[in-house]
Amino acid sequence: MIDVLIDKIIKLENPTVVGLDPRLEYIPAFIKEDAFNKYGKTSKAVADIFLNFCKVIIDSVYDLVPAVKLQIAMFEQFGHDGIRSYIDVINYAKKKGLVIIGDIKRSDIASTAEAYSNGHIGRINIEGVELQTYNQDFITLNPYLGYDSIESYKDNCMKYKKGLFILVKTSNPNSGQLQDLNIGGEKLYERVGSLVSQWGEDLIGNNGYSLLGAVVGATHPEQGRELRKLMPHTFFLVPGYGAQGGTAEDLRGCFDKDGVGAIINSSRGIIAAYKDEKYKHKFSEEEFGYAARESVINMKEDLLKVRS
Repeated sequence: MIDVLIDKIIKLENPTVVGLDPRLEYIPAFIKEDAFNKYGKTSKAVADIFLNFCKVIIDSVYDLVPAVKLQIAMFEQFGHDGIRSYIDVINYAKKKGLVIIGDIKRSDIASTAEAYSNGHIGRINIEGVELQTYNQDFITLNPYLGYDSIESYKDNCMKYKKGLFILVKTSNPNSGQLQDLNIGGEKLYERVGSLVSQWGEDLIGNNGYSLLGAVVGATHPEQGRELRKLMPHTFFLVPGYGAQGGTAEDLRGCFDKDGVGAIINSSRGIIAAYKDEKYKHKFSEEEFGYAARESVINMKEDLLKVRS
């Protein structure tokens, strides 16, 4: 699956992943009003709103980007209706040929980890009948519990051609409280990076990158450069560009000498672009998909400056 992702990035000349993190405040009023009139202000209405909103975003950008990343929490908070919407958005994006990254950040061990793995990237077994719950290609994981929390996923990665992105250096302001701790002469994030690289050594694809990738925040450019040297065969998922403050120049060190090695996430900078002063004079609320498309094109051009 890492080869599929890299090949799509190279073909489209665009290492952008669109973050589908819908919030009601991002949704145009006409979409909300229609659903609220049908279902009232209920979780069913929100699930319908999120699905219809994400469909328009997907329709507007699927030919420009290799992948979308769904933040499960935005859907999960609305219970079974939200989860159904999450699955429906994934399936719609898959029909458009997009690679799916499920941002689930799970962390557990033993049978619990196995259950998460089977549900999210493997298959569930109901007395001999195997079924797929989610149609994700990659998921994000938290490695705080050590290799015990990763091993169960590796089996399903190999069996079903899936991939992982493991948290190494995150983009949030207080990540350094733990991740920058000095551990015997090295930072904790460096130790975790080394472990992730080691855990993925037996899963390297044709493009030289492992199925076990790393989450490395755009808001920490120095650490990004260090980790690229430390983890030459680890593909990076990079949050924090745009609305969180990360710039294209901050990302330069995350790419390898060929301009590959990373995929950059932007969420509200794309899906809520129509609200941005940069685009709102040009596109109406009803044209939010066109604003998202133009934002993707601008991001692609911005990233090209640091990849060549």
